[in-house]
Amino acid sequence: MGIEPRRIKLLLILAIAAIFHCTSVRCIHTEEEFTEELLLKPLPDRKVLAHFHFTNSLPPTKVHGRHHRLFPKAIYQLVQKFSIREMELSFTQGRWDYERWGGFDPLSSANAKPPGVELWALFDVPIDQIDATWRNLTHALSGLFCASINFLESSATYASPHWSFRPSLVNDDHKINDAEHIINYDKTKGPSSRLRYGSLPREAVCTENLTPWLKLLPCRDKAGLAALMDRPSIYRGFYHSQRLYVLSSEFNSEKTEKQHEGIMLQQTLTLVLQPSNVQTTGNINKQALQPSWSISSLFGRELIGQCLLAKSSSVFLELERTLVEKLESARKDNTNTSLVVGTNYPSFHLNTVPDRVLKETTVSESMSGMPDGSIMFEFLVDKYNESHPLNVGLTWKAPVVWLSLLAPFRANRFLMGSGNARGSIVISLKADKSHKKIWVDDGVYALPGVAGCHISLLVFQVVPWYVRLYFHTFQVFIDGQPRPIWDVVKKMQISPAEDRKSPGVMEIELEIPCNTSSAALIVNFDKGFLRIDEYPPDANQGFDLPSAHISFPGFQANRYYLKEESFTSPLLLGFLSKSTVQLYTEVLLVPLATPDFSMPYNVITLTCTVLALYFGSLLNVLRRRIGEEERYLKSKAMGGGRLMQLLSKFSSKFKGKTGDSTSSGLRLHKVLLVVFLAVALHYYLSSK
Repeated sequence: MGIEPRRIKLLLILAIAAIFHCTSVRCIHTEEEFTEELLLKPLPDRKVLAHFHFTNSLPPTKVHGRHHRLFPKAIYQLVQKFSIREMELSFTQGRWDYERWGGFDPLSSANAKPPGVELWALFDVPIDQIDATWRNLTHALSGLFCASINFLESSATYASPHWSFRPSLVNDDHKINDAEHIINYDKTKGPSSRLRYGSLPREAVCTENLTPWLKLLPCRDKAGLAALMDRPSIYRGFYHSQRLYVLSSEFNSEKTEKQHEGIMLQQTLTLVLQPSNVQTTGNINKQALQPSWSISSLFGRELIGQCLLAKSSSVFLELERTLVEKLESARKDNTNTSLVVGTNYPSFHLNTVPDRVLKETTVSESMSGMPDGSIMFEFLVDKYNESHPLNVGLTWKAPVVWLSLLAPFRANRFLMGSGNARGSIVISLKADKSHKKIWVDDGVYALPGVAGCHISLLVFQVVPWYVRLYFHTFQVFIDGQPRPIWDVVKKMQISPAEDRKSPGVMEIELEIPCNTSSAALIVNFDKGFLRIDEYPPDANQGFDLPSAHISFPGFQANRYYLKEESFTSPLLLGFLSKSTVQLYTEVLLVPLATPDFSMPYNVITLTCTVLALYFGSLLNVLRRRIGEEERYLKSKAMGGGRLMQLLSKFSSKFKGKTGDSTSSGLRLHKVLLVVFLAVALHYYLSSK
């Protein structure tokens, strides 16, 4: 009985110590967390967007230690080894169609990536070690994801952007110029940013890249939402992009209250699929009706439960704002039907009752006149199992036509000129006229005709060294008319290319009037010459120029929902945060002057033939024994009969004793002739 008070005192001491320890290290998240989410969204062009979103959070190492239960060890080692503060890696097949699939929403701004591989990383190492750290990181990622990311190790393939890629560690309340703790520019040494960016537009994406990406998930593709990732369903889509995003505060010396503590890993897979099932009711035209679809029709299987290691698992079905406006007009014809209750609606039918319906709303008084936004149906996966699977589906009952929200400008890039010597790169911008109002600042809408209204945009473009840009030829056209550069360009950062050492980089911030219909940026270039060993195997196909990145700093794509205080979904919380509207242009195919690769074969063949004849003749002459051949012929003639012996005696008398000297002289002449021919051939080839 005397031991019990001691136990109580010991427990009290341990509890007080734990409280003080938790307070000293700001014990907010002390356990690992993993969530999985799937967003389904119908698109205007009869396709379906499927977005898988996995989030894995790890507390700080000083709190949680170095042993992990859910967080992938490979990513943790990368962060610790290379002191990564922020990194994003994407593998993309296809191009995001901004005109049909939208460009003014958080999903497209963060997950619409250029074709091929794109990698950018922010390091927390000394300036003189950043390039070496970048090279080591590319090799590590190349081995981890079975890709050619190591091709980005050369200084001629990566760049250091100044304004285009804003790290998340920068406070959103700061302006674009207030990132001096990340950007440090020295005019004598050039850009010394801790951010590095590189892309491989020709990198092919296949299952060899998807398999190691899935291995980073706690349940891999054996359970949960990842079990829906059927390989044929994924790769027959129109667009496929797998993304890996890492945010770490392990090495941040300038911590803020708003900053995420520990390491956060986001894995997203964005697909655009074509459903084939079309169900009609009544006499509705099958061609005018949107195709009906479900999870089983898109992925070939149903969802039989969540990953047991996941804290939460949800499936969302989103109806975007412009679609809701069309459905609201159809609802007014039927006053007995509500748009946010039940599963049966005037224009569509849900085959599963949602657990929660979230409706986007406006939060600013200046935006109170704007219509309500999108609607989100949430389905909790933990309620379903193998005997009762989840198969979310949407069946259309009436034709609906709508357009997605677009960015302020649609961007296209193309080449001008002909031949293999020179040309021009053109970035064409066309304004989107589908919106009556333009967002010029946070929560402020203005008409395009208002005086002083300008749209700010950043253009970031990296070109290989063999495409030599002439920046003094840069021209700006507004509505087809040339404009002085400094009337439109607010600031510019250029870095001319250096042969085989650094690419050409152009980063420009423009201010274009809101009433602009079209704009064009033109810059001339010359095509360089490569060595024969620098050409790829398919050199005649041409060389790919990476996509140009265009962002709109004054336009923030975010969404506000009525029940945001109860949100535990990382996907919806990401929608609440401000995301700069951005887009990518096409990949350009530039033909370069290529040599005749058959000439080395012809030269090798001719040379080998001449050498074979030369050495064959020389060896034949040197090794040939003429005296033995004559004795052999004499002995053969001696055995040929009496007549042959008489002829042989007659011949020897006629020739006398000069036979041996004649044969040796003939052999010497042959050797001299071969040597002369060899010397003449060598002189002829050397003169060529």
